[in-house]
Amino acid sequence: MGLNYMSLLPPSKATFYSIVPGNSSTPIGSVTLPITFGTKQNIRTEHIKFEVADFESSYHANLGRPTLAKFMAIPHYVYLLLKMPGNIGVLSLRGDLLNSFECDKEVIVHASSIRVPRSMSEILAAAKELSLNKDSMLSKKPSQSSVKPAGDVGTKTIQLQGDDSKTAIIGVGLSDK
Repeated sequence: MGLNYMSLLPPSKATFYSIVPGNSSTPIGSVTLPITFGTKQNIRTEHIKFEVADFESSYHANLGRPTLAKFMAIPHYVYLLLKMPGNIGVLSLRGDLLNSFECDKEVIVHASSIRVPRSMSEILAAAKELSLNKDSMLSKKPSQSSVKPAGDVGTKTIQLQGDDSKTAIIGVGLSDK
């Protein structure tokens, strides 16, 4: 269709680890979608933020712990069962054991087909091929912040042990202990 979906997605700051063995992956953006579980009589809908990634996977969406917490859902992985409160009672969602097994097989095949560099020379060669975008790097060092009491509060400055350049400010009237 010629639709450039990349420009429609707001940028994401998240990074995925352990999805592609040995590598991290950065999402191309994020999208918030309404997710609904249940039937017409007993329903539950929440808006969930998804990170959109551009890599092969046997899963179309992963619901993580923040999503489960938002739905107040309790998963039982052995029975492929998910329970959560609905409008008029408990919603029980059951998974398909055969479909889950097929997805796991696909993940294993996919993970074994990805080549991970084994030696330091391969890693260095791969690093040289990457082009770093200098605009995305931090241009300045983090600032040294100091917390100071507000107003005319009685304070006392004490020297910290081991480093003469570091001090702490404490309230006056405290015991030396």
